[in-house]
Amino acid sequence: MTISRVAGCLLICLLSAVHLHAAATMLADRWSPERANQWYASQPWLVGANYIPSDAINQFEMFQAATFNPALNDKELGMAESIGMNTVRVFLQDQLWEADPEGFKARLSQFLSIAARHHIRPMLVLFDSCWETNPKPGPQHPPIPGIHNSGWVQSPGKQRLLDTHVEPKLAAYVEGVVGTFAQDQRVLAWDIWNEPDNQGGDTADDVAAKVKRVDELLPKAFTWARSVHPSQPLTSPLWVGDWHDPAKESATTRIQLEESDVISFHDYGWPEVFESRIQELQSTGRPLLCTEYMARGAGSTFDGSLPVAKQYHVAAINWGLVAGKTQTYLPWDSWQRPYVLVQPTVWFHEVFRQDDTPYRQHEVDLIRQLTQRGSR
Repeated sequence: MTISRVAGCLLICLLSAVHLHAAATMLADRWSPERANQWYASQPWLVGANYIPSDAINQFEMFQAATFNPALNDKELGMAESIGMNTVRVFLQDQLWEADPEGFKARLSQFLSIAARHHIRPMLVLFDSCWETNPKPGPQHPPIPGIHNSGWVQSPGKQRLLDTHVEPKLAAYVEGVVGTFAQDQRVLAWDIWNEPDNQGGDTADDVAAKVKRVDELLPKAFTWARSVHPSQPLTSPLWVGDWHDPAKESATTRIQLEESDVISFHDYGWPEVFESRIQELQSTGRPLLCTEYMARGAGSTFDGSLPVAKQYHVAAINWGLVAGKTQTYLPWDSWQRPYVLVQPTVWFHEVFRQDDTPYRQHEVDLIRQLTQRGSR
């Protein structure tokens, strides 16, 4: 081979490497609004529920080997499918990965297969700043009588969040889970961190340190996820703030808006508030997914919010599917006034009772009507 041919081959290899690097870099960047909207245009109208099996009090009980219940998942996701739902939002927990990465991946894959049989594509949540601050794997305590979500746990939890030595483990969790399912069409999207600056169960003195650390980790978590080149979009839900005025947004909200491929948000207000929140976010030019709504006692209902979501083509994922150990049919104020002797007049969350019948037949009829899916 002549020197000129060798040089030519080297140049071609170099250019190929440059193009491959550029392509990889592009894939690792935040999606453009055009790419996000192309993805959304290829989806049906997304309607579903935040899902935890009725026999699980939290993320550990849902996915640990001792309590993982495929048969119940199959039955309850079938109930979701029967009323026209095509997605569920499911919370994971970083210590599930740390304790048993291969077992956790296998169980999560089995869950995704069950969901796929029911034409349901889950959104998977990696971290969560709400409720119990000191999560521990293994047997979980029973529900506290009369209290809403009495056993839900944060991920990673206060101690692990504030310990910088744990950060490599959190990175390994994100890269491991997202990397395993990065090209898996059974997964709809990745919710990197649920309500990251929520006070949760932390004391007031701890909140400032918690939020400061979350604001350090949140962009890193997006980077960890993007490093394994997922085919699905990434997001983190807005839940408080003045979204139409950037000057009034918190540092956490700004990170969420700057990093999310698609914009997700939570709203438990009356229909007119729900509509105004959608209008505030339309200026982002990205698809909008409401990943929590429907708290009847707070004014957020299927009757009021779901037609608005359809009008604006916003994904709608309510809290709760089947009443169970989370007890989220009880209102938030049960933490101050447990509903032990007297049950609430109106259920707060959930669609189905323990006997598999709808809490309100009209609601499931409405979901079927608006989605044009499901069966009687």
